[in-house]
Amino acid sequence: MLIIGIAGGSGSGKTTVVKKLIRSLPNSSVSVISQDSYYRDNGSLTPEEKKKINFDHPNSIEFELLIEHLDQLKQGNNIAMPIYDYITCTRASETVDVTPTRVIIVEGILVLTNSELRERMDIKIFVDTDSDERLIRIIRRDIEERGRTFIDVLKHYETFVKPMHMQFIDPTKRFADIIIPEGGGNQVAIDIVASRIRMHLP
Repeated sequence: MLIIGIAGGSGSGKTTVVKKLIRSLPNSSVSVISQDSYYRDNGSLTPEEKKKINFDHPNSIEFELLIEHLDQLKQGNNIAMPIYDYITCTRASETVDVTPTRVIIVEGILVLTNSELRERMDIKIFVDTDSDERLIRIIRRDIEERGRTFIDVLKHYETFVKPMHMQFIDPTKRFADIIIPEGGGNQVAIDIVASRIRMHLP
């Protein structure tokens, strides 16, 4: 089993990179573990308290469960990956059944911040995209998918996203084996990564 970590700032294009990698690899050879599924359940908080949740800090992720699930997959066992709802800030009662495959991609803004998780990765990738382009994508996503207003998105970006990116996420580039500039638009880099992955497949 080959474990690949893909990190990068919010709105950097990680999801697009993952989708293009999957399309370039043999069918049913890849499973994806999303860091976003492992946000801690905050359903007990008030609406005002939920607005203050810092989703860009490593403490917001239940890394222990993510690592446990990754170890289970390596041992050949299925896992029940949580489903996280950004609007209610809770985990759904339903889960996603993930089966062991030849390639496991662990994707999320903070996946390279945890040393135990990094130790389990065979290839570490950082998707590096200009901050203005990331902000445009964040505005579009948070308004359309997370029900935030334009002002709320900008306030959240200034309060949490930008400072946490500088403090925690951007520094993890030094752990990366490969840096992909401009995210999903860099087809040359994606092709090179896919070729490297295929070399490791049995």
